[in-house]
Amino acid sequence: MNNYEIINETNEEIKEIEDIKKLIDFALKYQKVNNAIFNVIIVNEEKIQYLNKNYRNKDSVTDVISFALEDDDTFIKSDFRILGDIYICLKRAKDQSIEYGHSFLRELSFLTIHGLLHLLGYDHMNEEDEKIMFKLQEMILNEYGIKK
Repeated sequence: MNNYEIINETNEEIKEIEDIKKLIDFALKYQKVNNAIFNVIIVNEEKIQYLNKNYRNKDSVTDVISFALEDDDTFIKSDFRILGDIYICLKRAKDQSIEYGHSFLRELSFLTIHGLLHLLGYDHMNEEDEKIMFKLQEMILNEYGIKK
């Protein structure tokens, strides 16, 4: 059984949280992931910029950052997969939904799945890996019913 939490650290109500939980459940089943533990944390611009600056040496606001604990061999091996944390900037998600011309739910879903795939070991550091990860993102979203 997977165990995750969605934590809203902002002062804004996010009515899409229940939809995101259902999407996460679908994505974990789609990827055949069991016994995983992780968090999705919704934050403001100041927090995401702080994280981006201090952990990625990029002093700017970004939309999503994942801290994957299985990235190297130092992670603790147990019956559970302790995946890590996904941080999503609420304002960036809202702004990007307008910029890209789709719903806030679509953008929040995209960022959540993007972050989750990073926790599961996917990356887009080169063109081949990017094709694999981005194709998988779209497959999960489309099969769940979150279309562009």
